[in-house]
Amino acid sequence: MTVAASGPVFSLRDIPFSYRGSWFGFSPVVAEKTYAEDVHLVSHQTGMHAILRLVPTAETAVSATPHQLTWSGGGGRIDLAYESADTVRVRGRGLGLRLLAADPVLTPFSGPYFYRDPVDGSYVFTVYQTGRRYRITLLGGQADPLGAQALGGAERGLVLGGEWEIAIEEYETARAPYLGGDTFEQVAKAARAEFDAFAAAVAPWRGERTPAAELAAYVLWSATVRPAGFVTRPAVLMSKHWMDKVWSWDHCFNAIALAEGLPGLAWDQFRLPFDHQDAAGALPDSVTHSEILYNFVKPPIHGWALRHLPPAPEVYPLLERWTTFWLEARRAPGRELPHYQHGNDSGWDNATTFDPERVVETADLAAFLVLQLHELARLAPDPGTSARWSAQADRMRDALLAELWDGEKFVARGALSGRTWSSSSLLDLMPIVLGEELPRPVRAALAARIERHLTAFGPATELPGSPHYLDDGYWRGPIWAPSTVLIEDGLRRAGYPDLADEISARFRALCEASGFAENFDARTGEGLRDRAYTWTASAYLHLAAAHERRRRS
Repeated sequence: MTVAASGPVFSLRDIPFSYRGSWFGFSPVVAEKTYAEDVHLVSHQTGMHAILRLVPTAETAVSATPHQLTWSGGGGRIDLAYESADTVRVRGRGLGLRLLAADPVLTPFSGPYFYRDPVDGSYVFTVYQTGRRYRITLLGGQADPLGAQALGGAERGLVLGGEWEIAIEEYETARAPYLGGDTFEQVAKAARAEFDAFAAAVAPWRGERTPAAELAAYVLWSATVRPAGFVTRPAVLMSKHWMDKVWSWDHCFNAIALAEGLPGLAWDQFRLPFDHQDAAGALPDSVTHSEILYNFVKPPIHGWALRHLPPAPEVYPLLERWTTFWLEARRAPGRELPHYQHGNDSGWDNATTFDPERVVETADLAAFLVLQLHELARLAPDPGTSARWSAQADRMRDALLAELWDGEKFVARGALSGRTWSSSSLLDLMPIVLGEELPRPVRAALAARIERHLTAFGPATELPGSPHYLDDGYWRGPIWAPSTVLIEDGLRRAGYPDLADEISARFRALCEASGFAENFDARTGEGLRDRAYTWTASAYLHLAAAHERRRRS
């Protein structure tokens, strides 16, 4: 990533080019870990679907900034900019473009149908996979259609050459003919102004000491979609690559990053999973355009997150139901401590904590609930209710220390077997989030163990010397943003600001060097998996903003 006068320049293999509110973007990433040679229009309605291939007629280099995508080569260039969330403008000067269906085969249950609309003369792809239409209106130059009205296997699309300009729209069944009006330069300038305003709101402190802040803001801005399907609010997806959902703990980190500059959007992020809270009070595992999953849940970090958000008393009943779910549906009879039913419930899907058994009482879960019970006490409508929640928080904390602290470390316990064990997972050290609530010897022991996990780039999720450590092992080694933020915050409140500062500095430097990947190789710092992950960008913004506040105070 470099920074030009027009903003950060980034690779489409890492970050898709998109626009706040849009459900589609432009990228060579067409499926999970699948990279095409050409840039594609990729939609995230009803899932991730590559719709159109954009193939220049000469060899080109592609560059992207937050407001404009450009192909250069063959003595000419093609520019693309968003006019609105569902419309882009594309123009060519001395460079042609083949705009083709990504899937050349039309069947009764898949593929695109391509035709010319006799009403306005536009060219339209109607696509089974998204259930949407993609209209191309010629604004200048000439277009030669390929495969219009063809059935079965055929190349479908337009060939544009010379000096030309088009508009591409994603819509449902019908809309008025595209009229345009603004020049391409005006469209691109307006898109830049939209992003600049967003960046100024979420990172007003950005500067030379925070070189990745603007790109982090772009990752959030471009991954935001407008309400549609099951997405009930403006939502920051985890990515506009293949991780195109909102998971019910990821959203908290995005809300925190947005809270100071855009509190309304921040609350939309926090509230979205609660719009789908079930009758038992549980939050869904994930929400996306056409799917809600309840087969797992995610950890109750929401009380912790509320400490970083502006006041909103109306969240009390939502948080109460979510907490009651854990107290009633996830505690075995006679037990004080709640349990996860699988590693997926913890968010640390394959952490070694869950190797011996899957239905487990863990220290991190109890610690998160202690914080959530304290938050309920703070938000309670009356003193009596507040006192009741405070008492429950004290009982949960006392049970955590009595039942899972063995004098040196926290252990996990099988909810069915009753046996206990320890692991080399950073998950077992997450009770540091309780900060000053922990006895001093416990804090000291956790801080010392956290230091053992610390690599040059941040805290590895599995002890690097463990036989179970894997460089690309998901939660068995790589560095993740949420664990980093939670531990940094807990250490600071536990009285270890120097160690917290070091973790913050290493993670910020990691993002500045390696971008905003889903996770990172703890030994090399290489970005892994999905490379445009919003909670990673949010973690960078949160840590950088806090560092700048401390530096200026």
